[in-house]
Amino acid sequence: MQENYLAKWLNGELSGEELTEFKKSEAYASYQKLKDVSATLKAPEFDVDQALEQLKEERIGNTPKVIALNPFKKFLRVAAVIAVLLAGSYFYVSTLDESVTAQLAERSEVILPDNSEIILNAGSRVSFSEKKWNEKRNVSLKGEAFFKVAKGKRFTVSTDQGTVAVLGTQFNVENREGFFEVTCYEGLVSVTYNNTETKLPAGTSFLVINGKIMDTTKPNTAQPSWVNNESSFNSIPLEYVFSELERQYDIEVNSQNVDKSLLFTGTFSNTDLNMALKSISTPSHIDYKLEGDNVLFYAEKAPQ
Repeated sequence: MQENYLAKWLNGELSGEELTEFKKSEAYASYQKLKDVSATLKAPEFDVDQALEQLKEERIGNTPKVIALNPFKKFLRVAAVIAVLLAGSYFYVSTLDESVTAQLAERSEVILPDNSEIILNAGSRVSFSEKKWNEKRNVSLKGEAFFKVAKGKRFTVSTDQGTVAVLGTQFNVENREGFFEVTCYEGLVSVTYNNTETKLPAGTSFLVINGKIMDTTKPNTAQPSWVNNESSFNSIPLEYVFSELERQYDIEVNSQNVDKSLLFTGTFSNTDLNMALKSISTPSHIDYKLEGDNVLFYAEKAPQ
């Protein structure tokens, strides 16, 4: 039997002569039985369209979802975020206080929103809210400042040692470590210290040194001497005189065998260091040695 008889027989393509020859073969009976049995078998139903649709759904379900945004919508979202950030930044900045500092060996001037004037002495700082001045008329002070309050204007000066309430006046406030002094040159000021209020008319002072309220003398000038480049003291311990010298000249002051609690009365220049050193040392009966930016005040034997 030719090799292709089986395929042609299954497809019904054998000629009569070929079919006669194929039936004579030994294999024909076996092939016929297989053909008869296979004819009774039924394949399960298969819906090609349904299978294809199911395959598509499985692929889509397992594919990461990508949402394409409209470019203009994306721009609007970014712009909205930037607008929120800018608004927040503006609000934060608008709530910050104005701050002005006078560095060592210099002075600064400040004009408040109500046209009141502040002159800052060396090593001092003031801060206030310019945006909310009408709601919060308060100036915070660290150091020393001379205030010229505009006529009819009112505000308070806050320090870590006391508070000064003012109305159309001129006054000076010095707030240093262990030293708090308020002097009224014009009008009337109210000083609150340790929850006790003291009224200061023009020509009077209120002084606290190391927590102790001190007696004061009447100022003999119309404004503090430092405004005219001099530092004046009336029975003030030497340690505060030395500290003021450091601020006015941006130098370091040390002492040897000097009692810094001794009271000093006098004035030194804020523009001539050598003259200032003599103005301090001579009435105090001490000597000094100047090397660069360092000054040593000493008593008795001169240092080697």
